[in-house]
Amino acid sequence: MSGAPASAAGGTGRRPAPGAKLGAAAVNQASLWNIANILTMIRLVLVPGFVMLLLADGGYDPVWRALAWAAFAVAMITDIFDGHLARTYDLVTDFGKIADPIADKAIMGSALVCLSWLGDLPWWVTGVILGRELGITLMRFWVIRYGVIPASRGGKLKTLAQGTAVGMYVLALTGPLATLRFWMMAVAVVLTVVTGLDYIRQAVVLRRKGLPAERAA
Repeated sequence: MSGAPASAAGGTGRRPAPGAKLGAAAVNQASLWNIANILTMIRLVLVPGFVMLLLADGGYDPVWRALAWAAFAVAMITDIFDGHLARTYDLVTDFGKIADPIADKAIMGSALVCLSWLGDLPWWVTGVILGRELGITLMRFWVIRYGVIPASRGGKLKTLAQGTAVGMYVLALTGPLATLRFWMMAVAVVLTVVTGLDYIRQAVVLRRKGLPAERAA
């Protein structure tokens, strides 16, 4: 028995350097400022700018509507890339998990409400889409203890249809293009309802499978 203190044998008892914890905290804080989170923040910042552009000069000036569409398009594009970058390069953070869906619903919700307020879109369409999104978000919290329902192809088509339809309504379209946007929105509403019902079905099935295990525990 050497009598040497434990800290001298292999260094297992060595205390961390004074600045080690501070350095680790700085690294964790810096990780929030990755490209995926920055794109999400840009989308959040675009929301009030988009609303001001859409409602500028009474909300019916074609130039302002075109600028609003550009802001909306940028927001939709960042929505595509931030999630892809986060998953591909392991940039997923707690901030991103919370901020990304908030940014998605903020830009889409503000567009729908403004369009209905301007009289371009029936309020029931806005109610169906926003009601579905809010309901599914609450349902995610309801079943998260039992598992996660993966994004379906129908859900991705729904998002694409909604973004395309709303973007067409933001533009001051007339003639055949105005008719086309009506049918595009009809497709978006149908996909919104169908995928919402499918999500409810999957959530109920997931909960039924998870209940026996929860009761056994």
